[in-house]
Amino acid sequence: MRWKLRGFVGGWVTGWVTGWALADGGAGGKWCVAAGRPTWGQTNNEDVVVLKLFSKIVSFRSALSAIAMAFALPACAQVAPKPVQAANDADPALWVVKDKDTTIYLFGTIHVLKPGMTWFDEAVKTAFDRSNQVVLELVMPDPAKMQSLVMATGVSKDGPTLTEQLPADKRAAYAKAVTDLGLPANAFDRFKPWLAATNLSIAPLSKLGYDAANGPEQVITAAAKAAGKPVIGLETAEQQLGYFGGLSQKAQMQFLGSTIDELPKLESTMATMVDEWAKGDPEALAKEMNDSLKDSPEVAKVLLVDRNARWAEWVKTRLGTPGTVFVAVGAGHLAGKDSVQAQLAKLGVRAERVKY
Repeated sequence: MRWKLRGFVGGWVTGWVTGWALADGGAGGKWCVAAGRPTWGQTNNEDVVVLKLFSKIVSFRSALSAIAMAFALPACAQVAPKPVQAANDADPALWVVKDKDTTIYLFGTIHVLKPGMTWFDEAVKTAFDRSNQVVLELVMPDPAKMQSLVMATGVSKDGPTLTEQLPADKRAAYAKAVTDLGLPANAFDRFKPWLAATNLSIAPLSKLGYDAANGPEQVITAAAKAAGKPVIGLETAEQQLGYFGGLSQKAQMQFLGSTIDELPKLESTMATMVDEWAKGDPEALAKEMNDSLKDSPEVAKVLLVDRNARWAEWVKTRLGTPGTVFVAVGAGHLAGKDSVQAQLAKLGVRAERVKY
């Protein structure tokens, strides 16, 4: 998973990725999908297991909990409720960009967290309270639209199954990874490699106690709603799904293969990332992200570098409108040589770290 896991929970693609994977499978949740038929009229039951996940996995706890995988699955995998942990104080990194009449805060998030970590206080809460607008990576569309988008970009209607596309030496590990989720081994066979990889990267986190409901995006969205603050997205669902769908077949298969190889390290990788985030250590996070991104220059460019450059342009343009804005994006976007802050510097805009 290396660059994959780090990207999904700490950086490159937000909301829908962790939202569907953990929507009903988080702490105290469950995976359960009703059996169904392919929506496009496919009748081959032997090797077609198509998506129909939206019926049960989508619980839409917030803007993050919107997308699910939809396929005909016969059973549910129960996840035992996790005990509430003692409060664990976190001081994640926060930056500010300002001119004479505009202030823009940049806050890096981890999209899923365990319960009991306190981070929405001190400097972060002060910045949020001062802001009159909240900006996230994505504001989710309605479930029906998201289902249609996923079906269009993430599912193959014909051709070789995903298992058949995998190298022979990866197939056993792949089947085990899927069945470990409580699903049949062929559950993802109609998925494109990127969609299968995202599921395998994120879904197991629920068993480790991580939940999108505890993630900053959901907390911030709920707080904004309660305070009457408008929330907008830097990107649309079409754009985010398009980033994955636009990856070459080679990059997608590399993505899936690396995910399969790195799954045994999931727990320690996630713990390290959360610890770095909680300590407000973007340098350590950047080192991990940069090392892992060496695996795929294509993925790095599409999911990280290009998007950071566009977001930096957005920030610079937004400085032209008076007000105070709270921007929350994956922490991976605010770390390293290609970070949003680095892109801003190229545009002549300085981002300063906020001291707690």
